[in-house]
Amino acid sequence: MACWYEGPLAAFDTETTGVDVETDRIVSAAVVIQEAPGSRPRVNRWLVNPGVPVPAAATEVHGLTDEQVQRNGRWPAPVMYEIAEVLAEQARVGRPLVVMNAPFDLTLLDRELRRHRASSLGRWFDRNPLLVLDPRVLDKHLDRYRKGRRTLADLCALYGVPLEAAHDAAADAVAALEVTRAVGRRFATRLERLSPGELHTLQAVWHAAQARGLETWFARNGSREAVDPAWPLRPDLPAAA
Repeated sequence: MACWYEGPLAAFDTETTGVDVETDRIVSAAVVIQEAPGSRPRVNRWLVNPGVPVPAAATEVHGLTDEQVQRNGRWPAPVMYEIAEVLAEQARVGRPLVVMNAPFDLTLLDRELRRHRASSLGRWFDRNPLLVLDPRVLDKHLDRYRKGRRTLADLCALYGVPLEAAHDAAADAVAALEVTRAVGRRFATRLERLSPGELHTLQAVWHAAQARGLETWFARNGSREAVDPAWPLRPDLPAAA
């Protein structure tokens, strides 16, 4: 039986108006599905008119202007519903979902659903849990003493994965999926006996430990910056309070 990293995987990525999951908005998103390594992925794309201006700083990152999303983007409410439905389908069939830095993209989607659908992301996974694979968490745990940054571009360079059209949601999703497969192969002896469900649980523990370690590093360098330990989804603010 093939290991999870040689089997079917999906991946999710967003481009946004900024980096605050509580206030920023999704302007584009993609879910890619690949049934086997090397096969051509099926790509689902969405372009969103977020209902707020797209800052110039965000446009510099992903290239989407306020004029483009107003002219060609769809209203967020139906788009967020469609994205959640596609992700729920991955959970129903037991296909793991790759999300690079999952607490950002999944939390942002949750906030958009609350904003536009009076719902939450968790509502779609009452019966079938979402099995998330986060290459950032996996790499940081499995190669914890390696120095340097761990952005998607950095991981692509390290694992020999092409990254074409960086900061395009579909291109980033494909790259994150391939990095995750590469991590699985490189650390096969440590990962091959773990199921995606077991890995999902372990990554929550690993991410919390990584958050504590980062807070300690900040403190040693004179900063009291807090790092959220929640993974793969941050609780909403009222619930957290």
